[in-house]
Amino acid sequence: MAYSNAYAPSAPELPESFDQQQQHHYPYQPTQHFSSSSSGMFSSETHPEIVRSFESADRYRSGFLEESELRQALLCSGYEGISNRTIRFLMFIYKIPGDSLLRLGPKEYVELWNCLAQWRAIFDSYDRDRSGKMNSTELRDAFYHLGYMLPTSVHQLIVSQFDNGTGKTVELSFDSFLECGMIVKGLTEKFKENDPGYTGYATIPYDVFMLMIVPFIASYD
Repeated sequence: MAYSNAYAPSAPELPESFDQQQQHHYPYQPTQHFSSSSSGMFSSETHPEIVRSFESADRYRSGFLEESELRQALLCSGYEGISNRTIRFLMFIYKIPGDSLLRLGPKEYVELWNCLAQWRAIFDSYDRDRSGKMNSTELRDAFYHLGYMLPTSVHQLIVSQFDNGTGKTVELSFDSFLECGMIVKGLTEKFKENDPGYTGYATIPYDVFMLMIVPFIASYD
């Protein structure tokens, strides 16, 4: 399979901390302590909605969001219907590098919030009938215009993962689109690291292959 070397100009980037997690960098050492408010940890340019949703969900004023708190923060920001599996996946991708606990600080939350906003804009752009769902054709078009020219077999496999067995046409919610979009982007980026000539082919050692795949499935139920 060939792919464009100039793809995905508008697809959100994975956080730098995700690479740090896989490279086993030094443990996270907070340089400041939180007291009654974490707003001081946000830059002055941070959108007030980001600060508000973080602080409203940080019920213990710890300066961190755990899984249930992240769910509440996103709900306050209008992201309804995001499944527990996707929440856990986002926590795994955006967690504080080197921290033994699965949690987000203000910096990680800003990265996640901005990522969601970008994926939401992409979803809305290709949800042409404004149904709040993305059918197989719309999903294919979204991936294609982001530069991911997936083979038909791969596209069908992705769509089949959301087939509930009712025989109805498969349609993806934003939650499902977000999850599969981040996986496709993340794995494509990892493959490209082993295919610098953009040939669509790579020889990958077993350990490298496992390190590519496992981070994207380790957070699943």
